[in-house]
Amino acid sequence: MEIGIGMFGDLRFDKQKNLYQKPSERLHELIEEVKLADELGVDVFAMGEHHRPDYAVSSPEIVLAALATVTKRIKLSSGVSVLSSADPVKLYQDFSTIDLMSDRRVEIMAGRGSFIESFPLFGYELKDYNALFEEKLDLLLQLNTTETLTWRGKFRAPIEEQTVYPRPGRELPVWIAVGGTPNSVLRAARLGLPIIFAIIGGMPSQFLPLIDYYKEQYKQFGHDPAKMEIGVHSHTFIADTQGEILSDYFPYYAAQMDRIGRERGWSPYTRAQFMGGMSEHGALFMGDADAVAEKIIRTIEMFKLTRFVAHIDVGAPLHKETMKTIELYGTKVIPAVKKHFAEKVS
Repeated sequence: MEIGIGMFGDLRFDKQKNLYQKPSERLHELIEEVKLADELGVDVFAMGEHHRPDYAVSSPEIVLAALATVTKRIKLSSGVSVLSSADPVKLYQDFSTIDLMSDRRVEIMAGRGSFIESFPLFGYELKDYNALFEEKLDLLLQLNTTETLTWRGKFRAPIEEQTVYPRPGRELPVWIAVGGTPNSVLRAARLGLPIIFAIIGGMPSQFLPLIDYYKEQYKQFGHDPAKMEIGVHSHTFIADTQGEILSDYFPYYAAQMDRIGRERGWSPYTRAQFMGGMSEHGALFMGDADAVAEKIIRTIEMFKLTRFVAHIDVGAPLHKETMKTIELYGTKVIPAVKKHFAEKVS
């Protein structure tokens, strides 16, 4: 069982100045936050990719390379690499390099992405959304397993008997990140790849049919059930009391939900929605340490997970508040979750 954290590098917005936080400031905060997570025994860190004014990180691999030099044990993953608009050759080179720097602590979490800014930026057509991901995933997986590769596809020049360097000396772990699309779940199962579900709204129990579908298809395609890995990635924040979450964190969270919602036609995000998400069956893993630990335990047991990733910087809460969340997560939540499952095994 692995318990991790994830971030997108959200930038705080100052309404009085009508300005976002400086990316340089947020990046330095982020490094300090992940250093603390590493020291407290958090298992995994996942770094997101966005190409927008409200996020600091457009290149997860650059941030992960920096983190490789200041951490010792935490696994370093993208969360996600938007593979549809990336060059798999360069992506593989970058992550191979970080893997060598970090003593084999790197993973790639590949996804299609829920934002579309990277497609025109890198010269791709949205109409090719699915075909791009299929082809680029195929190339990435072949690069990962084949030293001298010959490959042909539709969207890039062919590769003729070439080797991509540096070689990490192992196959890099590649996870598939999905929202709620059955075809994405089927693809991961067919390929026998680990899967992680982004559950950020509604009730986690609504994802049970999809997760069962993955398990069934994984076995039907002949993969070893003992090697099956399933994760969940959900919005998380922890304070000493739920009242602190409502008074201190909710304004940041709601502001970010509304920024995205205006682009997508959502209704304004309400306090009632937030409280519903924090309730026993909601998808927000927020509250005091005991409540968050109990919800993580229930979710792991419901889905038979091997990994849970807490996404902790939605809306760019204050650095000191994020550090407090990581401290409570590492010193109270993770020990409680791992103790629960250790006792069940014994």
